[in-house]
Amino acid sequence: MCKRLFATAITVPLLAAAPVLAAPMYQIFSLGTAQPADTSGTGTGVSPSGSIATGFSSATGVNRPFTWTQAGGNVALAPMTSPARAFSQPQAINNAGVAVGIGATTAFGSGPLPIIWSGGTAAQLPLPGGETLGRARSINNSGLIVGSVNGGSLEAAATFTTSSSGAITQTLPNGGRLTTAYGVADNGRIVGQGLDPFNAALTKGWYLDPGDATATDIGALTGLGHNSAIPFGVSSDGKFLTGTSSLNSGSGSTPFIYDEVNGMTAIPFPVGTTQGQGRGVNSSGWVVGNSSSATSIPFLYDGTQSYRLHDIITVGGAGWDLIGGTSNAAFSISDNGVIVGRGLLNGAITGYAMVPVPEPTAFALLAFAAPLLRRKR
Repeated sequence: MCKRLFATAITVPLLAAAPVLAAPMYQIFSLGTAQPADTSGTGTGVSPSGSIATGFSSATGVNRPFTWTQAGGNVALAPMTSPARAFSQPQAINNAGVAVGIGATTAFGSGPLPIIWSGGTAAQLPLPGGETLGRARSINNSGLIVGSVNGGSLEAAATFTTSSSGAITQTLPNGGRLTTAYGVADNGRIVGQGLDPFNAALTKGWYLDPGDATATDIGALTGLGHNSAIPFGVSSDGKFLTGTSSLNSGSGSTPFIYDEVNGMTAIPFPVGTTQGQGRGVNSSGWVVGNSSSATSIPFLYDGTQSYRLHDIITVGGAGWDLIGGTSNAAFSISDNGVIVGRGLLNGAITGYAMVPVPEPTAFALLAFAAPLLRRKR
């Protein structure tokens, strides 16, 4: 009798549970606001370890940067006051809790400067000689920061530290200029976009490793008729890139994942959407991004399937809407699966962190199934 029950318990629960366990499960948290008067918020970055996130909240005439942890909640970061930048937006944060981003004089991004927040204090990162504009977009765990300097047709990809900066002078294989760096991995790999010197309609995606004389062009999803690509994110180990592929930098935008072995692969659209972009990728090849139809729908791709984030919230989802708004987004994912972005909470634009819910163990499944099996007998 015992042997018969044991054999049945192993077989039945696993078969019954497999479809349920296929989709990731998440608990969602509000990132809150830096000040009670702020009316909206956005989560922009999460550290590779998943231990700390960053973002900003807004009121009329000001953005207020913050960090967030699950244990400590929202902690306001100091604004940059010299020179003053009322509209400051952290873009990324590393495992040490150092955040970097962009400070502007208007909500439209005028007068951008690269900012670093360390120990809660804001400071402008140095600019190369002769430059007056810059943007910091990513930081790795060694403190290397990437972004761009100047603007418009003269914008150039750049690197920053707390004591120096410089435009990236390498070019694409066809001589195209590197205009913006969006991400940097712990091994020093930098990713971003550049210009095609022979066709102004094309956007070239690239990566650059330390010591490379020329950036590597990552191509586009040519099977879909595309000729342009932008990589917005790189995994902390540098293995994976994600972004968007399109025709002439516009129509048919499709999220992709890229690695050196498989090249560029299209990410399937979540249900009900027809275009999108990957924004963040982790060292397991999980991608988060945004897709759209009539609304903006953030998604998670787990290497096999794409899920609308709204559909995989299993804890804390009351009041949240990640499918009905036009500003919903997912921007970053940590190596342990923590996702940050923004959605609607009771109708208000609110930053969120989504934390994985552990799957039931085999012992838990047996404990659940045993009473059912006894009743059946």
